[in-house]
Amino acid sequence: MVRRFVKERDKISVEDIALPGFLILRSIQLGGAQKLGDLAEQLDLTSGAITALCDKLEAKGFAERQRLQGDRRNVWLDITEEGRQLLNRYPELGKRGVSLLFGSFNEEELACQKEIFERIYANLEGFSERYMAMVKEYEEQNAEEKTEEKPKKKPAAKPNQNYFLNY
Repeated sequence: MVRRFVKERDKISVEDIALPGFLILRSIQLGGAQKLGDLAEQLDLTSGAITALCDKLEAKGFAERQRLQGDRRNVWLDITEEGRQLLNRYPELGKRGVSLLFGSFNEEELACQKEIFERIYANLEGFSERYMAMVKEYEEQNAEEKTEEKPKKKPAAKPNQNYFLNY
């Protein structure tokens, strides 16, 4: 679902600015000039993606890079007056996009989705550690099986099985 959303999102361009570019401008508008690394982390973008987006925003005159005296390594991005005008031309772009995705759901369905996503989010806490513990258990189990006479044969997969959770 996330991949499909990203593919669709990346097809959207308003005044030759991709949707993540609008997110960058909105973030700067709300929080002031920000370091490129912080923007990348906040918006879950790679350093390459943030650089390309900032190049485009700067080329269009919507944002400008700044370096502080004495700290040339950190690059900050600030919104220009043209960038503010761009956001003003599309004041509810984000809200309307959310409405396109979730507007067909009733309050009960939205509450259920929220609860499910909160549970998934909570399950992510310590996920990598628990997963690696599980891997270690498999490794120990496999080591024990190798010392036995014959390892147990795994059953063959059923045709047309949903492999999403079975890898």
